[in-house]
Amino acid sequence: MNYDFEMEEQIKNIEEGTKLLLHACCAPCSSAVLERLGDFFEISIFYYNPNITEEEEYQKRILEVKKFISCIHPKYKISVIEGNYEPEIFFNMAKGLEHEPERGKRCYKCYELRLEETARVAEVLGFHYFCTTLTLSPHKNSNWINEIGETLNRKYNTNYLYSDFKKKNGYKRSIELSKQYHLYRQDYCGCIYSKREKRL
Repeated sequence: MNYDFEMEEQIKNIEEGTKLLLHACCAPCSSAVLERLGDFFEISIFYYNPNITEEEEYQKRILEVKKFISCIHPKYKISVIEGNYEPEIFFNMAKGLEHEPERGKRCYKCYELRLEETARVAEVLGFHYFCTTLTLSPHKNSNWINEIGETLNRKYNTNYLYSDFKKKNGYKRSIELSKQYHLYRQDYCGCIYSKREKRL
């Protein structure tokens, strides 16, 4: 399925005042996504990333997200909702998967963990749609992410916005915006396992 095309079709039917809860992993990934969606939705960034093992890294990334948002001026004001920092939830999820390679089963479960919390919060707070910036990265499996979103769409009273933000040079644009706004670009996803693999 062309998830970028599916998103474009969904956006055609968006009404004024439609609210989107956008899960974000970092400022660079948020940058190109917000540029693309900011004039269509009233967006709240949901920063929920228990996979980020080190609290210093976690705090650094959320501050960069807030910095970027303060610098841009889309049609609708963007707000930030910060989820709880709960690395123990990630470690419990990762039990038995510690030695999986990057982009393997552990990553799938991590996408699922973060997207489910996004869908749950979207339902509780009355958002019309939920989505994630994760599909911007060429290192993330967009098919998995959208399949998870579809499943959650049936479980929660909200709507999943399809995406493949790396399309239309989305990833390239995120690099350009990162340079323009001097955003911190991390070189690993955030968990201790990806950091360890990066160093090997």
